[in-house]
Amino acid sequence: MLPKSLFKSPNLRLERPEGAQEEDRAPEVACPGCKRVCALADLERELFVCSRCGHYHKVGARDRIRMTLDEGSFRELNADLTSRDPLAFPGYAGKLMQARAQSGEKEAVVTGLGLLEGRPCAFFAMEHAFMMGSMGAAVGEKISRLFERALEDRLPVVGFTLSGGARVQEGVLSLMQMAKVSGAVRRHSDVGLFYCAVLCDATTGGVAASFAMQADVILAEPGALIGFAGPRVIEQTTRQKLPEGFQQSEFQLDKGFVGRLCRRSEQRELLGLLLRMHGEAGK
Repeated sequence: MLPKSLFKSPNLRLERPEGAQEEDRAPEVACPGCKRVCALADLERELFVCSRCGHYHKVGARDRIRMTLDEGSFRELNADLTSRDPLAFPGYAGKLMQARAQSGEKEAVVTGLGLLEGRPCAFFAMEHAFMMGSMGAAVGEKISRLFERALEDRLPVVGFTLSGGARVQEGVLSLMQMAKVSGAVRRHSDVGLFYCAVLCDATTGGVAASFAMQADVILAEPGALIGFAGPRVIEQTTRQKLPEGFQQSEFQLDKGFVGRLCRRSEQRELLGLLLRMHGEAGK
């Protein structure tokens, strides 16, 4: 029998620079849409949108800040506010540790103050790598405090929502956040201050049913899943086949659920325009 090593590709030194190791190669990412493999640095320059098929990759909270706010202007608030395990839910403590290690964040949302095209604003971005951006007590508290700070400083709020909904491991405490954040949004709105939400893939559950849909202007990224229950759950419950593209942002735009689709390349300019139009309200 021929040895298996006969069919292995030779590891030729001439194929890479002298001294380079296999692990020194630049990180690469495969596109879920077209399977194109490209360097992570190239994808970052493309704003995490595939240049071949147009697929929108999920974007972390820190990348959102970098892509949206003026360089060096962001000042984080309540960075150390984190969820505990109030119900001693089996395995939850371990999931929190894993989520923090995987995402590099302490919670599923990052909040703070910054400048957007020179205009001051309060800003939040949800982190998909932290338990799918689920909303626990700490997430609700951080967003509520952000709106309260925006009310105090008379600032508009810009938020990027991305969430699987309320965090089941915290039970009713997570569901309470829907009402708490909604109250903070209402108080901010009652004095005429502006709030713009950008809905990203996916915005579902308790987040979609509360502050994601309470903004003065609701934008959405192309192809984003937006709704309360997911399409698969709805089909299993109703035993009916749903229309093509059901709950995607294009479908929600057609039904009046979303005000406008906004490509990533347009977001910074459009958000800056909206802040210029509405930034003086409430003063």
